[in-house]
Amino acid sequence: MTSTKNNPTPRVLTSKKATAQKSGKSAKKDVAKLSRWLHIYLSMASFAIVLFFAVTGLTLNHPSWLGGDKQIESKLKGTLNAKWVNNPDTNKVAKLEIVEWMRSKHQVKGAVSEFRIDDSEVTVTFKGPAYSADAFIDREKGTYELSEIKMGIVAIMNDLHKGRDSGKGWGWVIDISAIFLTLVSLTGLILMLFLKKKRVSGLVSAIIGLLLCYLLYVWLVP
Repeated sequence: MTSTKNNPTPRVLTSKKATAQKSGKSAKKDVAKLSRWLHIYLSMASFAIVLFFAVTGLTLNHPSWLGGDKQIESKLKGTLNAKWVNNPDTNKVAKLEIVEWMRSKHQVKGAVSEFRIDDSEVTVTFKGPAYSADAFIDREKGTYELSEIKMGIVAIMNDLHKGRDSGKGWGWVIDISAIFLTLVSLTGLILMLFLKKKRVSGLVSAIIGLLLCYLLYVWLVP
């Protein structure tokens, strides 16, 4: 007599197979459910980000739209404490005092991108999105000339899109935005793979889109 322990009956095998199939279907449903949840809420959370980068993509390509290429240049003159740039006791330049003076006196914006010290002159450069200012200070007299360039809101948005002169904090915003958009794209692809009737046509459309992008690059970019 054959032992049922070593040779399971067909009913036991069928039961195990059915359990495995149910487990596989349950796992697929969990993946689909999670992908749907992520896709919906990530899409809504990144709505403003997508809209911002879409609009600024157009304004970057057409900088003259909405006055994005216009700028206002102004020149100012003044005198600061001569000891800040020519102190006979310490022979040091008071960098912090000079920067704070420019900010409080002339409402200079942006971060200090350059602080150059020569024998006769000190030059301080401020940079920000769609903004720049250069202060040229005479070390002997303490007189200075400030040249400032300001641009409009469209130019500011364009520089934010590129991350130009926007600081490390905004750089993190761009990185997080890129991660959000990548997740939205991937979860959308995963959801499409679970739609049996649309799976093949969806994949074909995605491949055609990739090929079109490549062909446009080959044809249009010199």
